Amino acid sequence: MVQSWQRWNQASRKWLWILVVIGIVASIPVIYQRVETESSANKVEIVFNYRGLVEISNYQANPAAYMNEQLDRLKEAGVTTMALFESTLDEYQKTRRIMVFNEADIAKLNKSIVNSNHNYSYIAFTSEENEKQLRPVIEEAFHGYDVAVGPWEYEGRPGLVIEMSPDEAVLKPMPIDKMAFSMLEERGFYILPRMSDNIPYDQAAMDEELQYFADHGVNRILFEGEAVKGFQDNASLNSLQGFAELLNKYKIGIATIENLKAPQKGLNKLAYLTDYNVARLHSLTDAEASQSTDTLADRFALATKDRNIRMIYLNASPAKDAAKAAITNPIDNLINSLQEPGNAIKRIENNGFEFGQAEAFHVYDASWQKYLKALVVLGGIAMIALLISYFIAPLTLAAFVLGLIGSAGLYVLNSTLMEQALALFVAISAPTIAMVLAIRKVNEVSGLRTGLTVGKRLSHTIVLYVKTAVISLAAVPFVIALLNNITYSLVLNQFRGVSLLHLGPILLITIYVFLYQGESIWKELNRWLQMRITLLWVLVIGVLGAVGLYYLSRTGNAGSLLPGEAAFRSLLENTFGVRPRNKEFLLAHPLFLVGIFAAFRYRWALYAMVVAVMGQLSMVDTFAHIHTPAVLSLIRGLLGLGLGLIVGLIAILIWHIIERCWDKWSPRLLKP
Repeated sequence: MVQSWQRWNQASRKWLWILVVIGIVASIPVIYQRVETESSANKVEIVFNYRGLVEISNYQANPAAYMNEQLDRLKEAGVTTMALFESTLDEYQKTRRIMVFNEADIAKLNKSIVNSNHNYSYIAFTSEENEKQLRPVIEEAFHGYDVAVGPWEYEGRPGLVIEMSPDEAVLKPMPIDKMAFSMLEERGFYILPRMSDNIPYDQAAMDEELQYFADHGVNRILFEGEAVKGFQDNASLNSLQGFAELLNKYKIGIATIENLKAPQKGLNKLAYLTDYNVARLHSLTDAEASQSTDTLADRFALATKDRNIRMIYLNASPAKDAAKAAITNPIDNLINSLQEPGNAIKRIENNGFEFGQAEAFHVYDASWQKYLKALVVLGGIAMIALLISYFIAPLTLAAFVLGLIGSAGLYVLNSTLMEQALALFVAISAPTIAMVLAIRKVNEVSGLRTGLTVGKRLSHTIVLYVKTAVISLAAVPFVIALLNNITYSLVLNQFRGVSLLHLGPILLITIYVFLYQGESIWKELNRWLQMRITLLWVLVIGVLGAVGLYYLSRTGNAGSLLPGEAAFRSLLENTFGVRPRNKEFLLAHPLFLVGIFAAFRYRWALYAMVVAVMGQLSMVDTFAHIHTPAVLSLIRGLLGLGLGLIVGLIAILIWHIIERCWDKWSPRLLKP
């Protein structure tokens, strides 16, 4: 019975590999539709923060003239859109449309003592047109906050008194400034409204405002603050649903900001309710606006090409420069990054994009995808069962059956979690299987033949390099097909378990190399446990631990770069158009090549595979970044393999020279 079970497990490997191939074939149409989706929106929108320009202009000797000049320059430089925030009294004051007085100011004007019973805000309009436009807006806004507003006069001119302290009144948001809106529209800019959730939600008022936006060419809204419009009132008013219906009615989409510390509350639900009429936005902070023009140009070009970004948002603000004894701003630097010498605009166009209002991706998601995904799931489970078979062969069939049952149950509970978990374990399995088969092949060839020639060692090494890469990349179709959802492309949902993907194959190959190379696992384990622990071992373990922690810190976006690494990355990007991963072509792939070449003669060289597996898992991890176009990820992986082969051949040449020298000189050195 035991022998029959063993035969079934051994025979099942062939059928599991067939299921893997079927899963790969089934994934091809799904991958094609993802590529279609990624190429369906190629318009890039350059947005400038109008509020920042107002603040900068406020420090100039002639604010109005300066504002007009900079708007012309920004338009000519390639800025397509101006972001307009909800207005405040502070902003109206900086644009010289109103004057705001406090009780002390009024006392000075009246040559009297400050009224200790009041702390009101007093508004004077600077022209009749400003009064006509702004009085009803201010009155309606503060009535909405349940704040009394009454008439007031300043030197015979009508004004307003607001029964709220000036410090608080200037912060209260009001509807977007339509005078600024019209002025910017006349200058040829698109408008990107920035809406907050600070004003109580009113469906009728929102309907009127969105209709105004739609009539004036607005096609997308960006939210300000921690939440989207309507989030706070959603429990009582179902306002997210109402707001989404208005957005759909007027065909207005939303924007999501890249790399926020926390997603804006309600954004995912609103994106779903608007059928994912969403564009990703890369925001340049005030502090970053002073970076070098080349650095900024690289950022903008990479954001659009590598991360499905379709909106570049430029912030700018005034700063006091004590060394220059002047108020400075980064507008010139931003213009130079877009044009000469940065040439971001030209670089983005050369990458196949055009400039205009950002559009949402057209999602290609045919109904037949769910049937093909079922085959992909079957192949993925087979891949995981194969991994288990190379470590614990008697559990092969059991692992496959349990995988089917577990996947079915998890799909019922949470289909998204099932797809993510399966994608993660397949991503771990394929590189690990590839490395195990490579190690087995080295042992097989070394066992059959002794004294392999250098040419034979080299040819076997290159063939194994290609085979191992192909098997590792077999995980890619599964990852793409299982995570083929627009929410991943827009980073509204993310692939989980990146750290486990980076550690899993390394840990498994470490176990295989250390325990599966002798007569039995238990004998090898006992041999290692009985080995004396020396100070050298402690130092080696400490160094490996530090390297491991640094390696894990580099798996995310927050890892710090080494000195000169940013410049080297830029050089690679500008040279090849797509930047290969340094750890692949400079470390892991060359180490695989020289390690395998050496292992055909020195079996201990297989320990290098513990590090070399990083290159295999890194190739798969590249495709787990779903917001990166699949074609670009493929180019990055192949480029890493090609450059890694070149570096690896150089390393093999150096190793061979060392071997020759050792063969020649070691007899003399070891001679008593």
